Amino acid sequence: MNKKTHILLVEDEENFGTVLKNYLELNNFIVTHCVNGKLGLNAFKQNLFDICIFDVMMPEMDGFTLVKEIKKFNTQTPILFLTAKTQKHDMVEGYQLGADDYITKPFDTEVLLLKIKAVLNRNKNGVQKESVFTIGNFYFDSNLRELKNADNIQKLSPKEAKLLALLCENKNNVVSREMALNNIWGENSYFTTRSMDVFITKLRKRLKADNTIEIINVHGNGFRLLAK
Repeated sequence: MNKKTHILLVEDEENFGTVLKNYLELNNFIVTHCVNGKLGLNAFKQNLFDICIFDVMMPEMDGFTLVKEIKKFNTQTPILFLTAKTQKHDMVEGYQLGADDYITKPFDTEVLLLKIKAVLNRNKNGVQKESVFTIGNFYFDSNLRELKNADNIQKLSPKEAKLLALLCENKNNVVSREMALNNIWGENSYFTTRSMDVFITKLRKRLKADNTIEIINVHGNGFRLLAK
């Protein structure tokens, strides 16, 4: 059975956001709806989304600022702006920030669905959909939990494999502690944080045979997997 697409919808008009959320769910999507940019950023840090749909004019944090913030954590998740801002310079700014599409209100919901599917199809071979990764001289199959190089095959524990997969999906970008802890351990606490540090140390030992690979600490944020 195929995994449902998870959408992060950030829209401050609650009635409109609820109607859109229900419509998308009727079309077989999972939708997390947040009513301002700050809540949207928190949700993004704590979950893995397949696509984001953001309004631009919002309280607490506008959509453009929200995109700038999430790009610090993940540059791969596709983004679609859904907004009443129709001026050319707004659209240009949206695309320059890395948006995959920019839809102005009012819009046809059927067209929105087609655009979502088109964006997802363009990104279907993106890092978030992969289960097999090449890291330096290593070949990592996250489904089999096997890390291979020319010399040997290492069998990873389930949590090691999930953590390494998350780092690979976001290679060269920051994986926040919150995202990793909530998605792999199911909670963010002192004890799970210490546990994650232990698993990071284990992964570093497993990858040490290749000096072009490095898992670095990003103070106050999380970790980055760097591979030359």
